[in-house]
Amino acid sequence: MLKKSTYIWPEKIQLLAKELHNEISLNNYNWHKFRGNKQRRSAELIISAISQLINDGDDAEIEDLLNQAILWIKEEIKDTGCKSH
Repeated sequence: MLKKSTYIWPEKIQLLAKELHNEISLNNYNWHKFRGNKQRRSAELIISAISQLINDGDDAEIEDLLNQAILWIKEEIKDTGCKSH
């Protein structure tokens, strides 16, 4: 059985979303540099929500990601840092 997204999103869109997600997501190399940056953190959550939407993700999870992104944008949450540093 084909997923719903197969009918809506061309494969190119799915690949582009994955590529953008990989570029925006924080990793071991840039975590300390960007962990408190509200633009980076909110963008990471937003592209995660878009990726979930394109790939038939759970609606509640998509909404949670977007709500978390809004909290970062409003600076209502912040990274508390690493306790070991």
